[in-house]
Amino acid sequence: MSEIDLETARKVAKLSRIAVAEGELPALAQDLSRILNFMEELGEVDVEGVEPMTSVTPMRLPRRIDGVTDGDIQAKILSNAPDAREGFFAVPKVVE
Repeated sequence: MSEIDLETARKVAKLSRIAVAEGELPALAQDLSRILNFMEELGEVDVEGVEPMTSVTPMRLPRRIDGVTDGDIQAKILSNAPDAREGFFAVPKVVE
């Protein structure tokens, strides 16, 4: 059983860049201890012969051809622009 003390909880909060009030440190230490204890319990589970999986249902992700295209939707994209000229977005000049 791993028990996290207040000093370790304070250090973890600092390293994580999390602002933790002094009064909240005991609760943080207790939560971290529970997490570590749970991880130790998981380490005791016998997983010999168990196949790794990425999902609970065996399915194959849909595939597409990995080809480079221009999208062929220039007119549709430019239709949303407030000002378009010669096939490009037109923006006001900001630097003289």
